[in-house]
Amino acid sequence: MSRRVVITGIGVLAPGGVGVKSFWSLLSEGRTATRRISFFDPSPYRSQVAAEIDFDPELHGLRPQEVRRMDRATQLVMVAAREALSESGLAFSDVDPRRCGVTIGSAVGCTMGLEQEYRVVSDDGRKWLVDAGYVVPHLYSHFVPSSVAAEVARAVGVQGPVTVVSTGCTSGLDSVGYAVELIREGTTDIMIAGATDAPISPITVACFDSIKATTPRNDDPEHASRPFDATRNGFVLGEGSAVFVLEELSHARRRRARLLAEIGGFASRCNAYHMTGLRPDGREMAEAIRVALDEARVDRLEVDYINAHGSGTKQNDRHETAAFKRSLGEHAYRTPVSSIKSMVGHSLGAIGSIEIAASVLAMEHNVVPPTANLHNPDPECDLDYVPLTAREHRTDVVLTVGSGFGGFQSAMVLVRPERRAA
Repeated sequence: MSRRVVITGIGVLAPGGVGVKSFWSLLSEGRTATRRISFFDPSPYRSQVAAEIDFDPELHGLRPQEVRRMDRATQLVMVAAREALSESGLAFSDVDPRRCGVTIGSAVGCTMGLEQEYRVVSDDGRKWLVDAGYVVPHLYSHFVPSSVAAEVARAVGVQGPVTVVSTGCTSGLDSVGYAVELIREGTTDIMIAGATDAPISPITVACFDSIKATTPRNDDPEHASRPFDATRNGFVLGEGSAVFVLEELSHARRRRARLLAEIGGFASRCNAYHMTGLRPDGREMAEAIRVALDEARVDRLEVDYINAHGSGTKQNDRHETAAFKRSLGEHAYRTPVSSIKSMVGHSLGAIGSIEIAASVLAMEHNVVPPTANLHNPDPECDLDYVPLTAREHRTDVVLTVGSGFGGFQSAMVLVRPERRAA
């Protein structure tokens, strides 16, 4: 039998607040954090709304030199990692650093830093031959995504495997899934795992504008993200980070750690079909769900809540609905489903980890967060999407899923630890 893996610490930075308490307050109250973009003038763009974090890096413990060196995505993950480590109560001075690792997911890496430096060296795009004399000394760190995980490892003193996982919008699920496998196979006992992305920049907005993936509902930013609603017309870009301390179960028990959840199963599939398109039958996501449930030794009838990808695009929401029906059968109609992207937007590679955090908190509080802005359900999306208001609901088993450009489909099963105490 493979070794079991539990979550003993969580750190979250998400739109609407910094820290786990602020994050859960937003979700449980059904508030939205979407607004008109303030990082730059969005008026030239088709989609002008986003979910931004009000974040002061120095106020949250980063030194001025760290702020100068790190891209915003790295700043976010560093603060999230500190919260996760603090909550876990784990003292790294008491563990073998060679038995500890880091895996961080990111879809677009240090986008904001790279774009800003290009604007400087090219004189805001006026010069074809750029002047490298104007570049910051740490530009290489922005260019190489591995620097994000390396910063976390260096801060903690980790000497085991350190990796960045970049699989688009499933990166935050896949990075945690990879960390779980490293613990299960015996390579490590402890992993700091999660994801980060800070993509709210002109280049990212322009890219999604070109394929019309983001919403043009600029006159009502607060209600622009509306997954599963018949009037939805694209997702709202977001930013954020979530980090977890993962431990082998017996290791966590020996130090009497608080067990927040067990990661029972994980699986990922690719549809090998289209870079941005999805098959309407949801076959690949359904297969990932089936394998994750089998790995967790959980029957589909035991799933209490589904934390959906729920991006708010027409094809994704219908694809996902079909996948839930295909994998859970009639039980899909009895299972609450919700999308927190309705409140915190879509932070690309980070959102999978942020949704894991939401799933663990739903389990802890026995409350299912709502799908905000869901007033007119799409008839083709006919499951229980918990519209508008959070719901008290006993939650021992949570299924959380992700879907990403490139055809990536991932699923993870989280289980209340005492449920599997034997």
